[in-house]
Amino acid sequence: MTSISAAEYREKYGGGGQPATKAKKNKFNAVKVEIDGLTFDSKKEAKRYIQLKAMQQHKEIRELKHHQCFELAPKTRIAGEKRAKPALRYFADFTYYTAAGEFVVEDVKSAITRKTASYRNKKHLMKTVLNIDVQEV
Repeated sequence: MTSISAAEYREKYGGGGQPATKAKKNKFNAVKVEIDGLTFDSKKEAKRYIQLKAMQQHKEIRELKHHQCFELAPKTRIAGEKRAKPALRYFADFTYYTAAGEFVVEDVKSAITRKTASYRNKKHLMKTVLNIDVQEV
């Protein structure tokens, strides 16, 4: 029988006696990426951020924001239900203003994710409630 140090044990078993578990896998196989202290949901989104940041440095766009929240419907209490329903929110991947002053909302989507019902509903509500078109990249 071989012995291992306490540090090796914690590394192998995560300190809880069970093998350390891997991070939950994304259902679309996207890999989270961190750049400039910001976390992006995919490599494609991170690549778009780099492009937009360069555009901002060249004064083509301004006020670049990441994961800006839009409230599409306020929280509400429905008769007969125990809990109130939370507000319905949409988090845009990027928002910015063009040099001409136009407000742009962008969402980085793959061919698969742009077809999800949740995304399609929120995109529809962005237009009907807030009169904002979401540009897919």
